[in-house]
Amino acid sequence: MKKSLLLSLLIMVGLAGFSQEPETAISIIPEPVNLKQGAGHFTLPAQISISIPDLPELKETSLLLKQKLAATGKPVTAGGNAATATIRFVLNNKEDKAIGKEGYELSVKSTGITVKANKPAGLFYGVQTLLQLLPKEIESSKPVKGIAWNVPVVEITDYPRFGWRGLMFDVARHFFTKDEVKDFIDNMARYKYNLLHMHLTDDEGWRVEIKSLPRLTSVGAWNVKRVGYFGTFDKPSPDEPRNYGGFYTQDDIRELVKYAKDRFIDIMPEVDIPGHSMAAIVSYPELSCTPGADRYQVISGEKFIDWHAG
Repeated sequence: MKKSLLLSLLIMVGLAGFSQEPETAISIIPEPVNLKQGAGHFTLPAQISISIPDLPELKETSLLLKQKLAATGKPVTAGGNAATATIRFVLNNKEDKAIGKEGYELSVKSTGITVKANKPAGLFYGVQTLLQLLPKEIESSKPVKGIAWNVPVVEITDYPRFGWRGLMFDVARHFFTKDEVKDFIDNMARYKYNLLHMHLTDDEGWRVEIKSLPRLTSVGAWNVKRVGYFGTFDKPSPDEPRNYGGFYTQDDIRELVKYAKDRFIDIMPEVDIPGHSMAAIVSYPELSCTPGADRYQVISGEKFIDWHAG
């Protein structure tokens, strides 16, 4: 009887420990170079103050954090006394060579939060990590009630392993709107990517405005809508409307470049030629030396054809 009771108690203790682990474990993506968790947590106060250097490069960083903290329902102010701020951002007077241009140090104590970096990019990436330390409700677009807005006590030192951290976004085979590209950029920033490779042209569409070659977008940006797997569709019939697609104006591109830059992301445009140039050939058949090029249509996902550039 005593052995059974002892075994039951051991099982209960083990289950209790197992159930508590996910509540205390810290998970950051990407994993920081060094993370040391302390005891306890810091609770965001009734009024949250942010101290951040007044630099143009950090304007969007400050705005982003204020927007996210709105989910707490607490008043948030930026500026004021740095010594008493809830969250302090500091640019090092003396460069810390260990963390480089994009690294940061994030310190959460029971009395407040401090993020230090050599450059504005490091402070921005520190914000991304801080947001992951907060309850998941911080991503809500509206204030969330009944949440304990706690941040675990922790010391984090982080810097990138690779200088080029890129993702390719194929907006040619399927067009994504300007706002959808911005959403993609926001998600890149969450995980500290710093280069957006935009695949702007392909057989299925030409997506960037060139004013001296207007047919690239008036003709080359449009095909017939298909759903499924590319290369498996039947060829569109002549009477099917070619109204599926779109393109970015030069002003759109400027806006996206700035939006990305504010989040410390560069955009690398890709114009895919001489291969994958059907949209361009359809727009300007004289670019091809293949007989009958003037009868080509922008690809809509049907099997590709062979053609030759002039």
